[in-house]
Amino acid sequence: MYPPSRKDFISLTLSDPHSHSYNNGKHRRQSCWRKWKQLSRLQRSLILFLLAVLLIFGLLSYPSITKQWGGVSDREDWLELNDRELRGVPPGVKPVLGPVADKAPAPVAGPDVGPAVDPDAVAEPRGPNIPILAKPPTKKKTFPNKRGPPSLQKDGNVSDTVGGEKQEQDVVQDGGGEDEDKEKKIVSWRGAMIEADQATEPPPSANEKEAAAPPAKPADAVPLEVSTGKVDRLEAVRDAFRHAWKGYKDYAWGHDELKPISKSFGEWFGLGLTLIDSLDTMWIMGLKEEFEEAKTWVEKELTFSKNVDVNLFETTIRILGGLLSTYHLTGDQLFLDKAKDLGSRLMPAFKTPSKIPFSDVNIGKGTAHPPRWTSDSTLAEVTSIQLEFRELSRLTQEPQYQEVVNEVMKLVHNLPGKHDGLVPMFINTNSGQFTHKGVFTLGARADSYYEYLLKQWLQGGKTEDDLLEDYLQAVEGVKKHLVKQTGPSKLTFVGELSHNRFNAKMDHLVCFLPGTLALGAHNNLPGDHMDLAVQLMETCHQMYTKMETGLSPEIAHFGLQASDGRDVIVKPADRHNLLRPETVESLFYMYRFTKDTKYRDWGWDILQSFNKYTKVSGGGYTSINNVRDPVSPGPRDKMESFFLGETLKYLYLLFSDDMELLSLDKYVFNTEAHPLPIWPSPPK
Repeated sequence: MYPPSRKDFISLTLSDPHSHSYNNGKHRRQSCWRKWKQLSRLQRSLILFLLAVLLIFGLLSYPSITKQWGGVSDREDWLELNDRELRGVPPGVKPVLGPVADKAPAPVAGPDVGPAVDPDAVAEPRGPNIPILAKPPTKKKTFPNKRGPPSLQKDGNVSDTVGGEKQEQDVVQDGGGEDEDKEKKIVSWRGAMIEADQATEPPPSANEKEAAAPPAKPADAVPLEVSTGKVDRLEAVRDAFRHAWKGYKDYAWGHDELKPISKSFGEWFGLGLTLIDSLDTMWIMGLKEEFEEAKTWVEKELTFSKNVDVNLFETTIRILGGLLSTYHLTGDQLFLDKAKDLGSRLMPAFKTPSKIPFSDVNIGKGTAHPPRWTSDSTLAEVTSIQLEFRELSRLTQEPQYQEVVNEVMKLVHNLPGKHDGLVPMFINTNSGQFTHKGVFTLGARADSYYEYLLKQWLQGGKTEDDLLEDYLQAVEGVKKHLVKQTGPSKLTFVGELSHNRFNAKMDHLVCFLPGTLALGAHNNLPGDHMDLAVQLMETCHQMYTKMETGLSPEIAHFGLQASDGRDVIVKPADRHNLLRPETVESLFYMYRFTKDTKYRDWGWDILQSFNKYTKVSGGGYTSINNVRDPVSPGPRDKMESFFLGETLKYLYLLFSDDMELLSLDKYVFNTEAHPLPIWPSPPK
């Protein structure tokens, strides 16, 4: 055996701990340099010249490349919306759309604040598509009760409008959470829920502004059809109704309210509130197919034998009023039978020590009670149910309905605590006396008291002198104590009085007043009522046109001194718009009585703004958080029933050339825009 051979060397294997191969890069760099040095001077100069030319060409072509691929020029990179709730185009910039995926964000056009549109002219196209609001964040903060003033100086209040205030939004939930919502909801005023923990909203701190949650992604845009001929405004309103109704039918059928962003629904009373509120609107617009579907639901599904608390006022004006008006328009006994059933179930509300009704009724149990936190009812709630109950008695020949509501008016007529016809906002159901005395407003909780004084007098054939007396005295009180003018532009507005201290604040709800004053003047009341109506109508119009979105906020604060520099100041908590009808309601009255086409033009502008900033692609319209911010108005994911029952109805009547369509000499509209007939005058 031979021993193994001996090796005279040692073998070593070197490895890179990071598995990087060794490639002798330094040697290669040295080789490249040697090759470069071997080139002639002419060759090296030529290569350097070519590289310089390529560099200059690249720099020159860079802007066009970025313009082609980076989005739209002039601040129009609003297609990149992944982390934004809404995007809009600044004024004067037309949107350009590219392909949008199924869940891709869609653009929202900016405001168009140009001159009013001629009724026979085509509106300037505002971009190829009407912008639509988008999906909301999965969690949103609830909003305060009813807030939102306008500013008449767009350039004077920018800091109030675009800054980072906290977004006030409805809670959007994917199915559950309804019980939690019910616990939070306390009372409402014309659809704006007032919640216990949100009476007012203080301005956000700097930290809160920085920590604001990113907005939601917008949904796909819905194109607006713009013709090259005359604009058919009636058809445009029908289209808006069909779009709103589509969302309700697809996502909230038989429920109270549509949540168009989350494509779900909200329940208030569980009585198909939006459906019933819309019945007479569909009939008036000639939407027969939609009406028949809704009628079938009323016939087969609507029942009032439910263990549920309802608000007496809201249920009366929306559901009872809607059923009664639909009965008059159609002659169908179904609607009168339903109205009688509901009316009888609301009667327990009047079983109080003072005969002033409780605010809430359980229509299944036949019990009634005041709100949890007080024994008071708001004055407007107990004095704005008379038109409906009186008409129910006339139709059924059962006097008890009229008797209970007439008794309320008699009590209020004789109560102490009025101030030149102005009434406090609250009345106690036990004592029957005014409470919170010294505070007078034509806004929330008092507004429709004044409206129903005149309308009851008209409904009854102008025979009830106490009602007329109270109305005339109230108008004089308004003129004496509440009507003021702004310092800069002399805009006339209606403020509030608190213990003899004037507050230059006006709710959008007060914009019912021009129409009511005009209606009284049309019925031979003092001519200066119409003068005041014209002035107030202008102010309500300005509350829209001076907002960046063309939509009015809920509350306006006015500058009284010329040194203020602006007529209207918008506060952060007051910027939202709930699709309210009061301004278009008054525009309807003003046009009917004056035939001045500017009122139609103003209504057309409002409809276009609704389409720009509140229309939702899948169907429906949504209230928004900030009328001062066209870039991100902030959808609240809620379509109030009065948008279909009132706002679109009044717009349709405004644009109709048929002056006999619901003639104001034959019908009186309740405060939810449901027409009821004026009774024939009794023989003298």
